[in-house]
Amino acid sequence: MTGSAAQPVREVVDLSHPLDDDTPVYPGDPVARFTPAATVAADGYNVLHVRMGSQTGTHVDAPYHFLDDGARIDELPLEYFLGPAVVADVRGKPPHGRIEWADLQPCAHLLTPGRILLLRTGWDEHWGTDAYFDHPYLTGDAAARVVAAGVRTVGLDALSLDETIVGGTPADGFAAHLEVLGAGGVIVENLRNLGAVPQVDPVVSVLPLRLAGADGAPVRAVAFGLGR
Repeated sequence: MTGSAAQPVREVVDLSHPLDDDTPVYPGDPVARFTPAATVAADGYNVLHVRMGSQTGTHVDAPYHFLDDGARIDELPLEYFLGPAVVADVRGKPPHGRIEWADLQPCAHLLTPGRILLLRTGWDEHWGTDAYFDHPYLTGDAAARVVAAGVRTVGLDALSLDETIVGGTPADGFAAHLEVLGAGGVIVENLRNLGAVPQVDPVVSVLPLRLAGADGAPVRAVAFGLGR
């Protein structure tokens, strides 16, 4: 019998923020609340009552998030949520800085169908502070070029792929969302620790909860490397 042995997983890196009552949410979204529903002392077992929005913490947006006729989170191909990753280092942007196509040029040759593009802004270091809402964002033009290259999954370590204006609307609207979701793709937001993604042949998993008919869902995002 011939054939190659399965490749072992070299390392697993957690790319998700913990969820608790202090989890930052997009302005106007439901805040997260976690309370005991049963306890060992009273009931003989522990059960947690979880209340939060579909876009809470590290999560994936489905096309339905912006498009009434778009696919729901449970209707999308699972291949969109698990695959080889490309990490674009776009750190150094100022608050509300624009991530342009030129910023992605160093990895543009790697942006092919089936790849998951992750934008490392470094903004995860502001998690839990007011500065987290002032993150950089991807321009609509850059998003359109990424989609044209065949990429259908784009993620970043910030609150939104588009600019966040607390109490207002982004100057560019939601151009990046509409480009990616309009192509039937998905967006992963509130990632962390992208600097620890393996540099050689990284694989990323952002498999969401199977919430029927939902616009998005929380994920436990991880990256890992294969091989010896």
